[in-house]
Amino acid sequence: MSFRPDHELHQRRFSRNLGLGLTLVAFVVLVFALTVVKVTRGDPMQAFDHTVRPELQPAATGGTQP
Repeated sequence: MSFRPDHELHQRRFSRNLGLGLTLVAFVVLVFALTVVKVTRGDPMQAFDHTVRPELQPAATGGTQP
């Protein structure tokens, strides 16, 4: 008993699924690479929590205080 050859529809579906799978893998690799770069840069990431933090504000130069 042998297997019947694949139908043409199954070959097209496999091709589309393979293309979609490779696209998703590329997206995951891109997000992972961006995450690694952001973490290894060492920039302070505290400023993105939507609250005012005086220690992160640049020092005011010149000017008068009332």
